[in-house]
Amino acid sequence: MLVLGVYLRPTETFWDLDLYRWWMWLGLHEGVWPVLDGPWVYPAGAVAPMLLAALGGTGYGPGFSLAWSLLVTALNAVGLVALLHAPRVVGHRRIERTTTGAWWWVAFTALLGPVAMGRLDAVVAPVVVVALVVALRHPRLAAALLTVGAWVKAAPGALLLALVVVVRRPWREVVLPAALVCAGVVGLVLAGGGREHLLSFLSEQGERGLQIEAVGATPWMLASLVSPDLRVELNAELVTWEVHGPGTQAVSDTLGVLFVLGVAAAGALLWWCARRLGPRLWSDDTARAQLLLRGALLVATLLIVLNKVGSPQYVGWIAPPVAVALALRLPGWRVTAWLVAGVAGATQLVFPWLYSQITAGGAGATALLAARNVALVVLAATVVVALVRDAHDEPAPPDDDTSPMPGGQLPETASQPS
Repeated sequence: MLVLGVYLRPTETFWDLDLYRWWMWLGLHEGVWPVLDGPWVYPAGAVAPMLLAALGGTGYGPGFSLAWSLLVTALNAVGLVALLHAPRVVGHRRIERTTTGAWWWVAFTALLGPVAMGRLDAVVAPVVVVALVVALRHPRLAAALLTVGAWVKAAPGALLLALVVVVRRPWREVVLPAALVCAGVVGLVLAGGGREHLLSFLSEQGERGLQIEAVGATPWMLASLVSPDLRVELNAELVTWEVHGPGTQAVSDTLGVLFVLGVAAAGALLWWCARRLGPRLWSDDTARAQLLLRGALLVATLLIVLNKVGSPQYVGWIAPPVAVALALRLPGWRVTAWLVAGVAGATQLVFPWLYSQITAGGAGATALLAARNVALVVLAATVVVALVRDAHDEPAPPDDDTSPMPGGQLPETASQPS
């Protein structure tokens, strides 16, 4: 992807990086910084990875995009190490580590394509992977990492909903670390004179219309193939393609409300599941891991399904919970892993390779986009079903750690922590 985006097809694949480069050029050469000197579409922390990439240069040429790609590659390497050394948690048994989660992460990245490297979300995804890997044993670190990710791209902050229900002391282990990170970021922004624009990323997103990739836009995109009243138009100011016509503004406004209600409903469902599990949540690491990762996947999926924007890189939000679940060898994730991988592959076909056909009203490409969106809805529904099923299942009897292993061998010291 580095070769593709930096050297072969930069305009089609990595064009967002040119915008990042321009922002850093303005800051370094003109003293005009995002957030500090004006409203910005991203949280303030997004300046950090862009500034690191600026070490490669902010002038025309491949320097900035090359440095960005190397940064993303390094962060993904950290994510892979975390997946390869994930705790061996399945019930009460010691299990061998597996490379399945790491290989799936590599495959997902390849299937999602250039947006898995050439967008800001590429920096956040491996941070979320590490946070989910360490969450059960080091919830304070996980909360801090997710909050850091949220100040780069807001989505990881919503995953704190899944973390807060699987810890014994949520205020101390989740809320306090998150608040400390927020205090540090806010303090830096205030010191730089950006008080007025600290939360501008929230209002900037509100100005967007119904983007053509959004799940909620699917009926209108299909109808636009036959109805002249529906138009696919470029929002030149935000550089996004939107669908306009009867009902589209109402859908956009409704999604803004459903987005908040959906995330709140997900939090309520996770709280109910934790209450339903009761003492088993604290005695069975598998139950805790399942609730954490299924909850994180549900929240991440709803952030896409109920979003009026729906940019292709958002699909990267649903990958970390799946990769970590596979690394932990949790049961019941195989179908989910295939479904998410399929969504990633379809997304790459949609953007960048077939995007011009969609904006031009191509029936085949638009149908593929619609199928991808239906798959995301199916994913959200299956995760809800799995959460409810796990909450109602009776606990399995604990495994006997002193029983012979395959081949007649006894496990290593049974009293050792797994």
